[in-house]
Amino acid sequence: MWTQIDAHISQVTGEKFQSQQRRAVGGGCINQGYAVSNGEITYFVKQNLASQVAMFEAEGLGLEEMLATASIRVPKPLTWGVAENSSYIVLEWLELGSGNSNSSLRDAPRWEEMGHKLAAMHKASSSQGFGWKINNTIGSTPQINTWTADWVEFYIKHRLGYQFQLAKRRGGNFPQQEKLLAAIPELLAHQVQPSLVHGDLWGGNAGCTASGEPVIFDPATYFGDREVDIAMTELFGGFPTAFYKGYNEVFPLDPGYEQRKTLYNLYHILNHFNLFGGGYGSQANRMIDQILR
Repeated sequence: MWTQIDAHISQVTGEKFQSQQRRAVGGGCINQGYAVSNGEITYFVKQNLASQVAMFEAEGLGLEEMLATASIRVPKPLTWGVAENSSYIVLEWLELGSGNSNSSLRDAPRWEEMGHKLAAMHKASSSQGFGWKINNTIGSTPQINTWTADWVEFYIKHRLGYQFQLAKRRGGNFPQQEKLLAAIPELLAHQVQPSLVHGDLWGGNAGCTASGEPVIFDPATYFGDREVDIAMTELFGGFPTAFYKGYNEVFPLDPGYEQRKTLYNLYHILNHFNLFGGGYGSQANRMIDQILR
């Protein structure tokens, strides 16, 4: 397998690459990750079953879309494919600094810079509306990105509605589901322009390089309301205050965001229920109750 991956790297870079060191590193909760080196250059390789190659293709294309905005640093994708019984993606190796989630004052400038740069990425838009050129995944759950002119329709059908369908198959019980879906046009009555979003922007998918440059990775890319990214940064502990200050200096959030963020984060909690079960179903019901108050 590694011989085939080495050959693919050599083909796309135009330089002979033969890996001499392969060290297991974190690849997220669903993939295996490796730092692969020939002694001079290192790449990050994520690996999964051969059947998951479309997931890596979508990740690579998403990173390319984000790179094209020339805004925030993301790892450059080199190639992806199948070798023997495994699918893989090869990415630029980025040496991340220690304590990426450190919110101390000394890190404020880099988090403010991350806010500036994410805001710049969010200014990239699409004339095709909301969605993306292919479906991708949120975690290991399919994420439907069919182009849709109206954001409310997109969010009802391809985000919350789809997650509720999956949850029903899993035995989830959400008594106010239909009432919530019917209320969404009123809840999302603000003017939304399609923005290129990361799509899965929690603390584990953001950090800084060893040199202090902000970086985001592991995207679930599409064009949507930019508030979905900001909302998710608040879901699991929140980013440092400097991040939000920096973001609003470049692209201020619209009035009403504080009320909409729970609705946007419900998507991720429903997805966690579909992936992991447990108490996420109860958390989703509490969020629905809060939204409908």
